[in-house]
Amino acid sequence: MKKKIIWAFFISLLSTNATLQAQDLTGIWQQIDDKTGSPKALIEIQKDNNGSFTGKIKKITPRAGYTPKEKCINCPPPYTNQPLLGLEVFNGLKYDGENKYNDGKILDPLSGKIYNLKAKQTSNGKRLLLRGYIGISAIGRTQTWIRQE
Repeated sequence: MKKKIIWAFFISLLSTNATLQAQDLTGIWQQIDDKTGSPKALIEIQKDNNGSFTGKIKKITPRAGYTPKEKCINCPPPYTNQPLLGLEVFNGLKYDGENKYNDGKILDPLSGKIYNLKAKQTSNGKRLLLRGYIGISAIGRTQTWIRQE
């Protein structure tokens, strides 16, 4: 009986550890364009003091035939005319259980529009599916971001 309790405790620790790892979004992620499938930028995700997550552009990925903007021209304040490098593209994303996140806001620096944001991390923690939308999430766009090692 004592061995069963010890094994149950050990398995419980392992599953708790896997859950904690799965909910950690911090690190560098490669943003993939949902329209072209090509890499767009490297985004650094950090966890804020309140437990929510924020993402900032660390590097714009060069692409053939594309000259990246240097500033967020059509963006609303406080993003107006801010350099794209270091720009906060999303904030307020909160863990909602089972690798899901909600209540964020995401900025599209190319259009200047701000959308509601929800996300889901794959069980292995290597991909993040972000959904930007207005109103209901059924009407929106999803991007896949890939964790960089």
